[in-house]
Amino acid sequence: MSRDQYTFADPTKLYSGIDPTAQYQEGAGLDADLEEKADLGETSYRGLGRLVGRKALITGGDSGIGGATAIAFAREGADVAIGYLPEEEEDAQRIKGLITDAGQKAVLLPGDLKDAAYCTELVAQAVEQLGGLDILVNNAGKQQSVEALADVSDEQFDETYKTNVYAMFRVTKAALPHLQPGSTIINTSSIQAYEPSETLVDYASTKAAINNFSKGLAQQLAPQGIRVNVVAPGPIWTPLQTAGGQPPEDLPAFGEQTPLGRPGQPAELAPAYVFLASAESSYVIGATLHVNGGMPTP
Repeated sequence: MSRDQYTFADPTKLYSGIDPTAQYQEGAGLDADLEEKADLGETSYRGLGRLVGRKALITGGDSGIGGATAIAFAREGADVAIGYLPEEEEDAQRIKGLITDAGQKAVLLPGDLKDAAYCTELVAQAVEQLGGLDILVNNAGKQQSVEALADVSDEQFDETYKTNVYAMFRVTKAALPHLQPGSTIINTSSIQAYEPSETLVDYASTKAAINNFSKGLAQQLAPQGIRVNVVAPGPIWTPLQTAGGQPPEDLPAFGEQTPLGRPGQPAELAPAYVFLASAESSYVIGATLHVNGGMPTP
């Protein structure tokens, strides 16, 4: 029998054949161009009907963690809309194929989350084309490694906050009028919110902001029956890392600092999002689910 997410396995030895290389990609980076392909659960994720009839919007849903989550949601029975940058069309088309292969509707909505108008239109189009919305995953992010704060430009700082924080605010605000009791919002934080790297000062601070925003919003929306939670990944092998997220020369050792001694794969994140989106987590509100290979957090 082929392995799926329920197969008993030694977590220190999973994915031992995927070894990150010192690769650099211009722009946002593509799953399609990774020298060592990340596992998005394409051949392993097995759905059990947890999200039948649900309608989800995932930002950054074309690749990495967002792509793996889109695949898992579809295999659990949800229709899925994904937001992504236009230059990531190749990855988006692949995810669309995997969603439709699962028998679900896929909606592709390209654009730039730094644009406030796109954030609003993204939600409007998702609602129109899906026929509603009851799961929102704010996952898209910008991460650029810079050694010294003096070298972080105003433009980079602004773009990082607009992508990671402003877009979360704008997309969530636009989605709220469409969310009924039982709906869920899942925001993506990071181990960087707790153990910030000296080369990711701007990025790490956005992730701390996401945590705080999410916990406050969770209290505000809980009486309406809308649950807000957070997933905080550790070092996960995605195109983000090769597109300036880490110095290329550091990538061969990426993830070795975790107690498991390896980076995580997007396929290992998807079940966390499924759990928080499903009714199984009906009493989980304002929580942060850490998927980080054992890195200690407060």
